[in-house]
Amino acid sequence: MFLIDDILLSPVHGVVWICKEVFRAAQEEQADEGDRIRAQLCNLYMMLETAQISEEEFAAQEKVCLDRLELLESGEMEEIAAPGQTRGSGPDRVP
Repeated sequence: MFLIDDILLSPVHGVVWICKEVFRAAQEEQADEGDRIRAQLCNLYMMLETAQISEEEFAAQEKVCLDRLELLESGEMEEIAAPGQTRGSGPDRVP
């Protein structure tokens, strides 16, 4: 009886494994995005200290980075959109 159960439930086990792998990959990608934002912030601080950008430019770019990092860490961000792209925009959106 256990052999029949294993055969019948193998598709379910396969789907569960795939879902776990997708979830793990999404978590890794989110962690990598956080690291990229932190590296960008470090670069901004270095550029400010070496006078490559003004304080106004630094403040604007820092705010964007910190907002993205806060959203990412709070879990509210579904995906990080490219600059100029808003959530819900796209060809499949109905006006």
